[in-house]
Amino acid sequence: MLKGSPQEQAEVLMQALPHMLRYDDAVVVVKYGGHAMGDEAVARSFAKDMVLLEQSGVNPVVVHGGGPQIGAMLAKLGIKSHFSGGLRVTDKETVEIVEMVLAGSINKQIVGFINAAGGRAIGLSGKDGNMVIAKKLSRSAGMTDSNIENAVDLGFVGEPSKVDTTVLDQVLGRELIPVLAPVAQGADGETYNVNADTFAGAIAGALGAKRLLFLTDVPGVLDKDGQLIKELRMDAIHGLIADGTITGGMIPKVETCIYALEQGVEGVVILDGKQPHAVLVELLTDHGAGTLITR
Repeated sequence: MLKGSPQEQAEVLMQALPHMLRYDDAVVVVKYGGHAMGDEAVARSFAKDMVLLEQSGVNPVVVHGGGPQIGAMLAKLGIKSHFSGGLRVTDKETVEIVEMVLAGSINKQIVGFINAAGGRAIGLSGKDGNMVIAKKLSRSAGMTDSNIENAVDLGFVGEPSKVDTTVLDQVLGRELIPVLAPVAQGADGETYNVNADTFAGAIAGALGAKRLLFLTDVPGVLDKDGQLIKELRMDAIHGLIADGTITGGMIPKVETCIYALEQGVEGVVILDGKQPHAVLVELLTDHGAGTLITR
């Protein structure tokens, strides 16, 4: 329930209503991950926000990661893992654990939180209904002394090559909230671990989403003075990388934003998932909560 006097409640509704109408029946894909997933209070708050969005006429689709949880399970089982270019090198033994954690415990926990908050969530992975077909991802480690490109074998790490929205088309608009684990099958029948950001971008593009929200651990893209850049055009991003404004881990994040926009998403937002009700503030207020990137 809304808090405050009737007049204050009316002010909140007056501000939110135009935004609710803007997103009525629209698809909003939310990539949920990072440290916010490890805090139960934050996770339950996120679940309530997803339920409220669905009840407001929005069609939310949740895509989740689970890197820290995968790492913890691998350590518990005594399986060593290492990274290349920010991606976990995934052998046959590791990909089985990845699928177990992502499509199993994490996925069902999020589903449970949404259902406990009054929603009706359904847990799926990229394997269900051949939703996402993946291809093996290859990465270069640079050039050797002989000037030959040195390829890195990441094992069972994939990237989306095809998205079939048949299952999601049956779910959306029926008071159901799909929660997707970024695990997919390849044309070769193998299981692939797909980067959750890339997975979310591919899903959002295939659905023609109005918004793709990346919940991160930072407020958004910051300028050189550390101030939030509220809006960015896609064609400005490479310049900001070149002049050192966008650095480090934000580079692959904004590159994924470009990928999603090129797939057909109307707008992508990078925002801090640790902030209370960040998704609602971004979508349903004039203020917004992060950096909006558009074409």
